Amino acid sequence: MDRLPRAARAAALAPLLLSGPALGQASDTIALSEITVVGHGPPAGSLTVPSVAEQRAALNATVGSVAFVDAKDFQDSYANNLRDVLKNTPGVFVQERYGQELRLSVRGSGIARGFHLRGIELLQDGIPVNLADGSGDFYQIDPLSLRSLDVYRGGNALAFGATTLGGAVNAVTPTAQTAFAPNILRIDGGSFNSVRENFQVSRVVGPVDVLVNGTITNADGYRRHEAQATRNLNANLGYQLAPGVETRFYLGAYLTDQKLPGSLSLSDALATPRIASAAALTGNQSRQVETERIANRTSFALDLGKLDIDSWAIHKSLYHPIFQVIDQDGWTYGIAPHWAGTFDLGGFRNELLLGLRAFAGQNSALQFVNVGGRRGAQTLRSVQSAANYEAYGENRFWFLPDVALMTGAKLFSANRTYSNKGGFSGTNALPSFANETYEGINPKIGLLWQPLPDIQVFGDITRSRDVPDFSDLVQSSNTTTGVFVPLAAQRAWTIEAGTRGRIDRLSWDVTLYRAEVRDELINYSVSPGLIPAATFNAPRTRHQGVEAAVSLDIARDLAGSGDALVLTQIWTHNDFRFVRDPVFGDNAIAGIPDDVLRTVLRYDHPSGFFVAPSLDWVPRSAFADHANTLRVPGYVLVNLQAGMDFRNGVSVFLDARNLADERYVSDIAVVADARTTPGGPAAFYPGTGRAVYAGLRAAF
Repeated sequence: MDRLPRAARAAALAPLLLSGPALGQASDTIALSEITVVGHGPPAGSLTVPSVAEQRAALNATVGSVAFVDAKDFQDSYANNLRDVLKNTPGVFVQERYGQELRLSVRGSGIARGFHLRGIELLQDGIPVNLADGSGDFYQIDPLSLRSLDVYRGGNALAFGATTLGGAVNAVTPTAQTAFAPNILRIDGGSFNSVRENFQVSRVVGPVDVLVNGTITNADGYRRHEAQATRNLNANLGYQLAPGVETRFYLGAYLTDQKLPGSLSLSDALATPRIASAAALTGNQSRQVETERIANRTSFALDLGKLDIDSWAIHKSLYHPIFQVIDQDGWTYGIAPHWAGTFDLGGFRNELLLGLRAFAGQNSALQFVNVGGRRGAQTLRSVQSAANYEAYGENRFWFLPDVALMTGAKLFSANRTYSNKGGFSGTNALPSFANETYEGINPKIGLLWQPLPDIQVFGDITRSRDVPDFSDLVQSSNTTTGVFVPLAAQRAWTIEAGTRGRIDRLSWDVTLYRAEVRDELINYSVSPGLIPAATFNAPRTRHQGVEAAVSLDIARDLAGSGDALVLTQIWTHNDFRFVRDPVFGDNAIAGIPDDVLRTVLRYDHPSGFFVAPSLDWVPRSAFADHANTLRVPGYVLVNLQAGMDFRNGVSVFLDARNLADERYVSDIAVVADARTTPGGPAAFYPGTGRAVYAGLRAAF
């Protein structure tokens, strides 16, 4: 517990000190024993992991579009995946396919990709989760293990060395210094036989602090053949080696067994959404992942600034029966020193960040004929190797007390090497080898104006490059398996302007952006549910849109002192299209709706009770094909959250979703032209129907 400041102790004693003269104007002095008032202050953090308040402040100092999500904002809900964490964040399109499998896209990153993650760097505690080729999964990000989450849209992720079109999402886990409580127990569940159990234990003993968090999840899922079983363990141990020197080790183990229900035709997705595709059933399609992670951050408080040195190693084993059995095993490892400091430059405040990253990985990639989910005859034996070397820097020069000039750049070299060992029939009869190296520099320049402490206005121009991963480079079709297709890196210039802040009862975060893209990596499904997507470079495309969130405290003290009614509107507008493409002309790029809106009305009472109805509205959903011949219907979802915090560490919640049981399409495996498939392509993932969850949490 922290002692209150001297002024607060004086204020607490003032009524007693003044009571003597007031009672009959007695002249005798009243002797009082010393009283010390103590209270719970916010977690202070440490050298390796600053407090949550410091994390938020550092993020908001970014010259560009960013967002901060505190775990307290979603802890009283059934937060099963990143959709549940990021749904109130403008500019982030995140939709469930099934279980923990999502589409996550920022500014159209990986827009047409129907599986996994591309174009966004996913980090945990500032350390990459992506494999060395840039591909990524969501499975090891456990919402119940998070303390906060940072979103750096576009080139604003340069602080981590990331310069992809989509930017970066950094999931921050708690330490014993930043945890809500030393002990947390939680159980929740509900529809579709969903049950989830979570525990967290943390302690601080002298210079050592340790935290362990574990989650077990089991659910049958909304659709047939969608059962999910996950086991996640996150732990970290920090040690203060000396004054101003701290090291922290992170350990993680993540086990996922996810059945895959596959995609359906549009008519089936809307009429019979709970069925699984025939291919998913006959192939017993699933995704079984075992991942182990060890990482370290060692921090040094220097006379000028702070130096962090990150290092990590991730082992991932994947058994994935789909069109064939994908059987992969590989390691990713890296090191990344970065320094940040503030100093005077010619009498002006200057903030500088410098960093290096070197990371690599190798993956043994095998494929077999899928015989009911088991390995049949082998069709591919290959090795995928990736190596990346990066240097980056960002500088903020405050040439006026409230105006900063930001400049930055990243230099990079990324190598992708593919070795097909051959020895199988067809196109894999002979060994083959391919090697591609991508190099470049990504600059950034911008201005930040902060006229008031709670108001910022910014604008910037950034260069991005997205290097293709092995899912892009190694493609299969009806007649070929594991063929290397050389692709160019996607590159873009993005200009953005925005403002964020608060005035009295009104708060806002609004950004407009436009990206001119060259050689965009565009996907389309060759045969949805049967053959994975092909990727090509579109010569020229354009991404532009609006990312907006506005909140208004529309009423206070409705039912007594301290209650509040807050209305929040989140709007993401997407305009992504080809530009004079030789095949698709100026068509919209398929896969993501034009507009995604979310409205939340939340009432909080000082007793700890809250209720929050919400609407998710997609007025006109996405095209299913780049030829723009088939568009998915729009939809409206009605939801309700409510809960009670009993102020003794115990809280309960209710999370009801899609109360009207609306039938809708949540995601699409995009095709080139829907007219080429009789009856339409089986490219649609039905959204989850009516679901109700409840939970109990105890923190002590």
